[in-house]
Amino acid sequence: MSSRNNPFEELMRLTERMNRQFEEATRSWSGNGPAAWWATEGEEMSLDLVEHDDEFVVAVDLPGFERDEVSIRVTDHRLEIDAEHEAETEEEEEHYLRHERTHRELHRSVRLPDEVDTENVAARMRNGVLTITLPKREVTEARTVEIEES
Repeated sequence: MSSRNNPFEELMRLTERMNRQFEEATRSWSGNGPAAWWATEGEEMSLDLVEHDDEFVVAVDLPGFERDEVSIRVTDHRLEIDAEHEAETEEEEEHYLRHERTHRELHRSVRLPDEVDTENVAARMRNGVLTITLPKREVTEARTVEIEES
């Protein structure tokens, strides 16, 4: 019997590659062009995904975000991270020379190379870096099934 690739996994890889290329293209759009509403204006969530023997470790840069402003969702093959930071408003009217610290909302979704044990995922945040540890799920070996005579 021949080994075949899963067409859905190939499609997911293609979709993710297209998304990355689209994100890279939109970074170069100016803030006042016809597609300015779609531009990311430098707002992105940078991350590193490292594979170890029994786990994946994801490190995400989230400077200025607090722990309670970040949410994480994990399925067998996907990690989703959302971060939302409300703008702080002062009671007194300030005379700002420059006011750039506003409401920020970031989202990142990453396909994981293998299934993970979703019940034992751990996360911690320190100095604006979110670290997520995703233990790999035990892979059960394929077994041969005997066909009974009828």
